[in-house]
Amino acid sequence: MFAFRTRVGGADLAFTDRHDGVSEGAWESLNLGTSNGDDPGLVARNLELVADAFDTDPSLIARMSQFHGNDVHVIGADHDGSVPRVDALVTDVPGRALLVRVADCVPVVLVAPDDGVVGVAHAGREGVANEVAVRTVETMRELGASTIEAWLGPRACPECYEVPSQMRDRVSAVVASARSTTRRGTPSLDLAAGLVEQLTGADVQVTDLADHRSICTIEGVGDFFSYRRQGQRSGRLGALVRWRL
Repeated sequence: MFAFRTRVGGADLAFTDRHDGVSEGAWESLNLGTSNGDDPGLVARNLELVADAFDTDPSLIARMSQFHGNDVHVIGADHDGSVPRVDALVTDVPGRALLVRVADCVPVVLVAPDDGVVGVAHAGREGVANEVAVRTVETMRELGASTIEAWLGPRACPECYEVPSQMRDRVSAVVASARSTTRRGTPSLDLAAGLVEQLTGADVQVTDLADHRSICTIEGVGDFFSYRRQGQRSGRLGALVRWRL
């Protein structure tokens, strides 16, 4: 269920894989997405399983409707369970968990270990170009965060993530380290490298899970979902964070 899980200060964070859920077929088995054709009842059950494993209640997990933008929404104590159309969430409410879902984009988890502020961001090529992770950091600092740490989870690696040359040029014009090539020598983007450049420039310490294990979603057929590999019927992975009560 969890490809990685840890505690940092007063925060818990985790990245899911595709195992230990109840979805079937193309979405087997821990699909957390509801826009890909999977049975909504099974997705709801998967969310319950993740919540239980993360030692929380499903009603305490805040989600978002992601659209490759850079808007950030603050989840307050009065959150009514609605799902905002944004690409990043931040909270300083103890016990409130945040969820970001991906299927090749980079899930970013952010923690201010001394200040009780946490965040998540959905960083695909548009998110990197529009600096969604930096905007999330700025919002956390508005809530009182000082030292911030970031974790980058499973995503398409630059050796696999082929894009048109014009797209590579556009994104790398914003963040040069995102420019890359595939194993075949065709244009690609290294989204994680771009995020590392942006986040370190914002004085954030970054931990990349790829430094510790293979986490390419395109190559990880048995462990991860991938939109590039599976198309519209791809499931969604998740990353969660919460400040403990």
